[in-house]
Amino acid sequence: MKYLLFLLLPILFSSCFRRWSMNERQIRAHYTDRAVKPTFYTIDNDSIHLHCASIGYDTLPPLLLVHGAPGAWYGYLRMLDDTLLQRNFHIISVDRPGYAKSRKGRKAITSIDQQANAIVKALRLNHSGQPALVLGRSFGAPIAARIAMLYPEKVQHLFMVAAPIDPEKEKFWWFSKWGRFPLVKLFLPRSLNTATAEKYSHVSELKRLVPFWQSLQVPVTFMQGGKDWIVDPSNLDFARRSLAGKDAEFLFLPDAGHLITNSHAALVRELIMRCTSCYAPAPSDTTRPPALQLPSKTFH
Repeated sequence: MKYLLFLLLPILFSSCFRRWSMNERQIRAHYTDRAVKPTFYTIDNDSIHLHCASIGYDTLPPLLLVHGAPGAWYGYLRMLDDTLLQRNFHIISVDRPGYAKSRKGRKAITSIDQQANAIVKALRLNHSGQPALVLGRSFGAPIAARIAMLYPEKVQHLFMVAAPIDPEKEKFWWFSKWGRFPLVKLFLPRSLNTATAEKYSHVSELKRLVPFWQSLQVPVTFMQGGKDWIVDPSNLDFARRSLAGKDAEFLFLPDAGHLITNSHAALVRELIMRCTSCYAPAPSDTTRPPALQLPSKTFH
């Protein structure tokens, strides 16, 4: 029985992964009848290969979106397609290093610092001169926080959604260890293997982050669902302790699961839109984002 389960695991993992992934055909189909489409950019140099999707005028304040593990830029399709956000922000959603089209080499990038230092370069796409709203969910949340710690001048407000930030509350499941077996990894999508590597280094990475929470200088909104089976809801308590005395608000949603940006999209949008009061009014010619096609541009 144990060996049968071992053989079936790649099929089970891959099936679950496909539920949350999209191919190029599906992405094009999604945007077929939409007037506003993303432009794709690649930031490429000796150290990083960062793929980004962007919607909205680059002279609007930036809204930077950081996905979890596994994931890709299209995990934020609902926010990218939101016309109110499009009118008020230059929305940038990245493939984190090691995921989707942001792969450089075969080794997984599990360092939160390395991820943060790479992803912040996506803000080069924006030309507003304004600091960004940075939103990270799940494994993307501590990376978003690290961006705010390392580059406070570039961040106006930090949003952490369903954030696993307490190193003592990292969740592991009975099947987690099987994903590390070389034979199983051969049959799994690369993004899933990257997520497994990230999972098993996450506790040590979060421990390194502990001394820096009090260094946060930007306003923070922390959202956690009570029915989140992936991230322990008690991470909210850790956030309250770690950010004591900071400009931070903590929202507990008793009936919410893990994907709060989807299940509570209106609330997330409302919280983001509150931040527009921090920015100068947009010029009149940026009231509607341009109808863009799907080109790809590379920057070095």
